[in-house]
Amino acid sequence: MIFTRRQLLKSGAALMTALGFGRVSLADAASPVTGKILGASAKVGHQLRGGSFPAPATTVEKDTVIIGGGIAGLAAGYRLLNAGVIDFTILELEAETGGNAQSGKNNISAYPWGAHYVPLLTDESKPVKKLFRELGIITGEDDKGRAIYNEYYLCSDPHERLYMFGRWQEGLVPQTGATDEDRRQYDAFFKQVEGLRNVRGKDGKKLFAIPVDDSSQDAEWLALDTLTMREWMMREGYTSKYLQWHVDYGCRDDYGVTLDDTSAWAGIHYFAGRSGVAANTDDSNFVTWPEGNGFIARKLAAPLAGNITTQALVFAVKREDERVTVDYLDQKTGSAHRISARTVIMATPQFVSARLLPEVSAENFTYAPWAVANITLDRLPEGTGAELSWDNMVYDSKLLGYVVATHQGLETNPRKTVLTYYWPLSHLPPKQAREEALARSYGQWRDIFLGELLAVHPELKGFVKSLDVWIWGHAMVRPVKGFMWGDARRNALKQAPPIFHAHSDMSGISIFEEAYIHGVRAAENTLKHLGHKFESEL
Repeated sequence: MIFTRRQLLKSGAALMTALGFGRVSLADAASPVTGKILGASAKVGHQLRGGSFPAPATTVEKDTVIIGGGIAGLAAGYRLLNAGVIDFTILELEAETGGNAQSGKNNISAYPWGAHYVPLLTDESKPVKKLFRELGIITGEDDKGRAIYNEYYLCSDPHERLYMFGRWQEGLVPQTGATDEDRRQYDAFFKQVEGLRNVRGKDGKKLFAIPVDDSSQDAEWLALDTLTMREWMMREGYTSKYLQWHVDYGCRDDYGVTLDDTSAWAGIHYFAGRSGVAANTDDSNFVTWPEGNGFIARKLAAPLAGNITTQALVFAVKREDERVTVDYLDQKTGSAHRISARTVIMATPQFVSARLLPEVSAENFTYAPWAVANITLDRLPEGTGAELSWDNMVYDSKLLGYVVATHQGLETNPRKTVLTYYWPLSHLPPKQAREEALARSYGQWRDIFLGELLAVHPELKGFVKSLDVWIWGHAMVRPVKGFMWGDARRNALKQAPPIFHAHSDMSGISIFEEAYIHGVRAAENTLKHLGHKFESEL
């Protein structure tokens, strides 16, 4: 973000030139702030790249092993359990399940470490609608068949605001300084992409559906995958820098990829794929919780507690006749164990699956690294212009902005809060961004996030209680140009019983609905393979 001299003087800040962010350096404010770096167990997981493992000390038999306790793995276990299958184990590398829906909690609030909302569900997301009814997220439907969402879980007003040139505005489409031409392009762009929401192709399917593989296979629309989103916007005459910033924000926010790399098909899907409606809120709303999607992850994990083994590093998966052996390292004891299973569900990202099974290829699968900070405050942020919202973005920043964890709380006048600050590390190619992220000290991370926060909220100086940072080395698959409808993703969808795959990687975009539906599909393939009778949720 670029400040004028007047804006810098007004905020009492100096440029953070050492880090090259165009942010402020407030070392005097950062010094007393304490916290730590958290994150997925990279060192443990990296043992798969060539580490040695002990021979299994024990062998047990199971009907099913689910490798990975993220949303897809939990969905698979939940579906099996609801079908009456109990002889299965979920093996999870981390100390807790949830994947990138991890969350935390302190004495002020719960807060997310990753995914933090779900949009209104589309008609095609049948298994997720069933889950939401079971969890009380959807409480009924009206006479038109539209879902009635739990009012406590719908995002409270105000939803969004944007910081530009020293003040806040409502909404995330830039208004300050926008010209008549900018506004003309806004109108044309949103009319075009929103008009595509319910358009169907020659095959009768929506052009942009959730799940993505229910989308139309008309070649003229799939050809959008051969362009980047910026290339498509320029072709369509969308040259406004403000509009391009807004679309770039959307690509970075949902995909961790910039406008210059995101597939145009995926970029349009961000706007046109969300066709869900509700009886009791407008179509742009969504459901969220203080801990984000950690709320759903915990609800899924609760009935599965007896089937989950955490801190279990799977290091070998082998087909043996009609069974599959799964070897894993118990990180708590250092001992290895083997499970001989009739079926295996690999709810792991493609790059991990490729380490475990030679038949799996991760070629052309790339992953976006992220950094997320949770900042605990003794007072609420303020700001000129629009009032504090759930989502608070900063125009033209390398970072995105913050979500207010207490926004959904029932306290009428909260005085303390936790801000979850998101940064997709898309400023470098993924490998270099990961290396840079892992090399930074806690102090460097603290100064970056505090510099960003205090640049727009100088009133918070002295009110920051703590700041923790979570590094996601491989947060989500990247839907880059050519990937959505290319051979790599299509091949990943193919199944070879008795091993079944389930992960949002297989959809090319990392959203809750995709992960959950892949988990349900893998579980139903497993039920069929095991000879169980069931009524499909798909």
